[in-house]
Amino acid sequence: MTDPAGGAGGAIRVMVVDDHPMWRDAVARDLAEAGLEVVATAGDGRKAVAVAPAARPTVAVVDLQLPDMSGVEVTRRLLALPGRPPRVLILSASGEHGDVLDAVKAGATGYLVKSAGRDELLDAVRSVHGGDAVFTPGLAGLVLGEFRRLASAPSPAAAPAAPALTPRETEVLRLVAKGLGYKQIAARLTLSHRTVQNHVQNTLSKLQLHNRVELVRYAIDQGLDD
Repeated sequence: MTDPAGGAGGAIRVMVVDDHPMWRDAVARDLAEAGLEVVATAGDGRKAVAVAPAARPTVAVVDLQLPDMSGVEVTRRLLALPGRPPRVLILSASGEHGDVLDAVKAGATGYLVKSAGRDELLDAVRSVHGGDAVFTPGLAGLVLGEFRRLASAPSPAAAPAAPALTPRETEVLRLVAKGLGYKQIAARLTLSHRTVQNHVQNTLSKLQLHNRVELVRYAIDQGLDD
């Protein structure tokens, strides 16, 4: 399975994908001035997907509206790249619930509206790089609510038994399902941030899931958010 490239211990390498040159350049400049490495920019989805393998970004900041394909489709294609695909942060002018849910279902780790301030954007990129899901205030509850709705729908067929998790992995998974970030989980369980990340990565591998979004949905499906 593919494993997103972002990790708290590595350099933050960012690709900015937006069809408005002034906005794209401004975002890239803000990121670079904050010490993040901007490894590529693209004005459309095809270029973003084409340059990502060589640029090796750990985070892709992607606009939702692009001239050739949607940011949702770009997200799917980036996450389908072989090796270690980037985590995706959608940065969009739209705060419509349908757009948010489509992006998350495609595998985006975060969703921020363009009215966010510079510091909020920088924090979001760093958090997404570290594996935390980030949403504009008010949208996180929407995403969790949708996962709960999907989990309550009848399953068309019985799923095979999932591999057994350790008690600690289950404990971490329960807190992930409640919407807590890695730092919050680490503080609550008196663990290091890296230890929490390791538990999450081990759980993803055992369950053959690809990202935190899928993990949250699995946890809710198992009733671990109660």
